[in-house]
Amino acid sequence: MKTAEGRRPERDPRAVERFVERFAGALVDAGMPRMPALVFAALLATDDARLTAEELVDQLRISRAAVSAAVRYLTGLGILRRERQPGSRREQYVFENDSWYEMVARREQVLDRWVVTTRAGIDAVGAASPAGTRLAESLAFFEFLQAEMPALLVRWRRQQARPS
Repeated sequence: MKTAEGRRPERDPRAVERFVERFAGALVDAGMPRMPALVFAALLATDDARLTAEELVDQLRISRAAVSAAVRYLTGLGILRRERQPGSRREQYVFENDSWYEMVARREQVLDRWVVTTRAGIDAVGAASPAGTRLAESLAFFEFLQAEMPALLVRWRRQQARPS
């Protein structure tokens, strides 16, 4: 976003830092490890959606090893990619625009595992037992999500393809 004069508005570095911490906290609450959550949130909050390891170390006040492990985790999820800076051996870590889509799409694989495991749990505890009833309700919810998720992702792609 630019001002009427064509300049980018000034940012409050403390406000950005608070946002990164809060957003990373929300990702941690949802199950993402802390360091990948911090790196993800930091990239999300940059205009260019790209930072070097050194920039991440400085901004987040974490070790280079922590950045490396976080980047490995996030690239494994397909929500971040590495790019070489032209004329340099330095890498930049780039936030993929499809990151949210990819994370949700990968959740489908998790749902598949939950369905299989929950079915085995029902067999183990007995369908007529209180635990079996509770597991059957969980299974019904997982199967509902499994059935609805593909259509939801298709609708998102269609919405993104529409001209603004």
